[in-house]
Amino acid sequence: MGRSQQSFQKKENEQKKQKKKKDKEKKREERKMDAEKGKSEEDMFAYVDEHGNITSTPPDPGYKAKEIKAEDIQIGVPKKEEIEEETIRNGTVTFFNDSKGYGFIKDHGSNESIFVHINNILEPISEGNHVIFETERGPRGLNAIGVKLLR
Repeated sequence: MGRSQQSFQKKENEQKKQKKKKDKEKKREERKMDAEKGKSEEDMFAYVDEHGNITSTPPDPGYKAKEIKAEDIQIGVPKKEEIEEETIRNGTVTFFNDSKGYGFIKDHGSNESIFVHINNILEPISEGNHVIFETERGPRGLNAIGVKLLR
């Protein structure tokens, strides 16, 4: 009697392939059945509600949408409202570096630190001096301009 040419491992691999093939065929049939079940034309529609969200329910025919004027729509970031500032302020120089040409003044009224550049100084100043100055809005905050020593 002759022995089978296939080993146990080969038979097991063949059985696994057959099982995979049957499972794949079964899943394909299930997908076909699910795709055909209950798919009416109405189920395929999508609606957009008043907030721009997609829903499956149609809009209420009695709903009255608000009218929006095109002038009222703002595109971009709204501009900051200008804060009215005192014209002349008093302060103390907390830091000033002559070699680099900048420093900071602590405002007596608001206790905030205000940047000062050497180009905006009318008289030479040093740390601890009491000064009067005006402010302007710069790209990084308030800048002191027209800085004078308080006598």
